[in-house]
Amino acid sequence: MKTVLLKKNVLSWALVDWANSAFATTVMAGFFPIYFKGFWNAGVPATQSTFRLGLASGLSSLVIALIAPLVGAIADKSGARVRLLALFTVLGAAMTSALYLVGKGEWVAAALLYGAASVGFWSGNQFYDSLITDVSEERDYDLVSGYGYALGYLGGGLLFLVNSLMVTYPHTFGIADASAAVRWSFVSVGVWWVVFTLPAVLYVREVRTTAPLPYGEAVSAGWRELVGTLRHLRDDSNLLWFLLAYWFYIDGVNTIIKMAVDYGLSLGLKQASLIQALLVVQFVGFPAALAFGWLGKRTGPRTGIFIGIAVYAATACYAYFIDTEREFFILAIVIGLVQGGVQSLSRSLYGRLVPPEKAGQFFGFYNLMGKAAAILGPVLTGVVAYTTNDPRLGIVSVTILFIIGALALRKVRD
Repeated sequence: MKTVLLKKNVLSWALVDWANSAFATTVMAGFFPIYFKGFWNAGVPATQSTFRLGLASGLSSLVIALIAPLVGAIADKSGARVRLLALFTVLGAAMTSALYLVGKGEWVAAALLYGAASVGFWSGNQFYDSLITDVSEERDYDLVSGYGYALGYLGGGLLFLVNSLMVTYPHTFGIADASAAVRWSFVSVGVWWVVFTLPAVLYVREVRTTAPLPYGEAVSAGWRELVGTLRHLRDDSNLLWFLLAYWFYIDGVNTIIKMAVDYGLSLGLKQASLIQALLVVQFVGFPAALAFGWLGKRTGPRTGIFIGIAVYAATACYAYFIDTEREFFILAIVIGLVQGGVQSLSRSLYGRLVPPEKAGQFFGFYNLMGKAAAILGPVLTGVVAYTTNDPRLGIVSVTILFIIGALALRKVRD
């Protein structure tokens, strides 16, 4: 196991998760919801800002879902998955850093930049995920996938810890106040994201069975290949059941990641406590993701995913009753134990189901399912919270996504 995880291409690949998890923690789960509600939506009722946040997340997910399969097919034909990973990394990092420039009350500009940064994050992840078939053997998918997520939790958590200290003690870092520290945190994420993606660009190589095509030919060939892939999906019931299951349960996971801090703020919990809870998720998630990788290798990834779904459904129901920071911390610890496991084992299970030479486009559909479903989750919680004037019902509504996902996953042969 040690030999596999210390290979230069495997470590370089896993560092992409270390790099882009800074966006997932500091921006997506941490400071963006707080700043969006308190600075860019200053004076706006909590339910209305929650609706706006859900709408921004949902619309960016729609864009990602629409472009993912075609871009993946073109990347396969042109041999450009590593280059496209680099391109979308630069896009995401630049848009995240540009949040520094958005002034108070300018929620539309903030939402647009956040949406563009999300396109860079999720589209880059599509190619990062697909490259697992190039850096490891199938027998090691569970371990390598868990390794990537574990480094992601550790790297994202470390930068988030530094950013949290910047916000708590801004003068120590030579920053005027907490508000300015949040804005500088967005810039730090952009730099971190680019720097730690560089090893993958330098050392990860695609394993190809055919010669890459020029971009012009790759576009037309990608269209034809996409049609063929759709026929393949239509005839492969096992793959279809997995994608349907993944569509629902990963939407529940992503919705909780995106909306947890907003939910805590809506309940009146302290901002500092919510940030500390997110840090707990990161550092609990590091060993837990490695443990789930080991579990997937021993029992098969489907069993581990079922465990994670069950825990998520239970915590969504438990979230209805929380009133204190201590209860929110308990929620964070439980989620940290299973979050990386569900994500990493889903990737490794899907990697076993798809042909490696078409990994880019098949992981495009994987991304499409995750993002198409993510249109529903954030909007669902926002609409339920807004129409009922009760954010607790909004978070509980996510439970139905886990139930449907588990029922569909039962049909998948591991």
